[in-house]
Amino acid sequence: MPGAIYAEGLVKTFGDVRALDGVDLDVPEGTVLGLLGPNGAGKTTAVRVLTTLLRPDSGRVAVAGIDVLKHPNEVRRSIGLSGQFAAVDEYLTGRENLQMVGQLYQMSARVAKARAGELLERFNLAEAADRPAKTYSGGMRRRLDLAAALVVQPPVMFMDEPTTGLDPRNRQQLWEVIQELVSGGTTLLLTTQYLEEADRLAHDIAVIDHGRVIERGTSDQLKARTGGERVEVVVQEPAMIEPATAILRRFSAKGLNKSEATVDRHTRRVTVPVTGGAKLLAEVIRELDTQGIEIDDIGLRRPTLDDVFLALTGHVAEAEGAEAGGVDAGGADEGSAEPRRTGAQNAEKGTAGNTCGGSSAREAEEAAK
Repeated sequence: MPGAIYAEGLVKTFGDVRALDGVDLDVPEGTVLGLLGPNGAGKTTAVRVLTTLLRPDSGRVAVAGIDVLKHPNEVRRSIGLSGQFAAVDEYLTGRENLQMVGQLYQMSARVAKARAGELLERFNLAEAADRPAKTYSGGMRRRLDLAAALVVQPPVMFMDEPTTGLDPRNRQQLWEVIQELVSGGTTLLLTTQYLEEADRLAHDIAVIDHGRVIERGTSDQLKARTGGERVEVVVQEPAMIEPATAILRRFSAKGLNKSEATVDRHTRRVTVPVTGGAKLLAEVIRELDTQGIEIDDIGLRRPTLDDVFLALTGHVAEAEGAEAGGVDAGGADEGSAEPRRTGAQNAEKGTAGNTCGGSSAREAEEAAK
């Protein structure tokens, strides 16, 4: 039986750019799927299709058991969406923003006010609740946007880079909120560039690149496929990087298609995936000593999701806010030819766009009818 979020063979093109190229997803109810991928991979395009904001060229998609293409308004009643950038009405106060979202979903004024107060407390916005949102810092706006996505406690949530712009304390707080939601039965699709975030929150991780899901599994499964352990060596002299790399490659895990050494010349660090544990480490040390290669440090560690990301996509995950050129920044979709939206075009998305089932305020009002 398909999960709470289900997609099969999703294809979406923008001109000559194939943003989605046969994406399949299946997220069981009450779990978190972490969707990872480099800029331009198709993450935001997938989220927009799943949340009714974009129609695919082909494929099947269902959310909360509802066909997204046939019954988009019904889907909007069952989902919450927080896009990568805060979408709040800056002329309303924080409290008024949350009450507005509640009433768009046909909550009574009393219930909407009570829910707004609860969320303002939960996201540390109570002191600023009656100030216009335009006076909020970027992090405060982000928290307000996330709070708005939770007003109606939807059974299915989509969070597109939810902690971008948050300081470590507020990021930690949001992680706790997400864990509470999921423990209560909410299903969540989470896109993120913080690999620590996916490691901590996601039950399952899908790595997407060039519009395709190229790998999927739990964090531990992905790490195991990338290579169970890593030997890291820091040589004393830059001239020793190449000979040390040649030695480490000889010890690299056999049969792994991504067993090439990773070299950081700035820190003089060489890393390779290996199997064999401490015994192999002793052999590496002896060989380096035999070849006269002096080292500052050597160690054995488990792979991280950064290693997985690098192995699968060929480069490291981008830093926060790096997707400024894609839809993640409110413009053309990741790697797509769709033009950037500005001014009046963005107004079509609505000030409550990211909080009302991923649609604009006007669309949310229609969905609530």
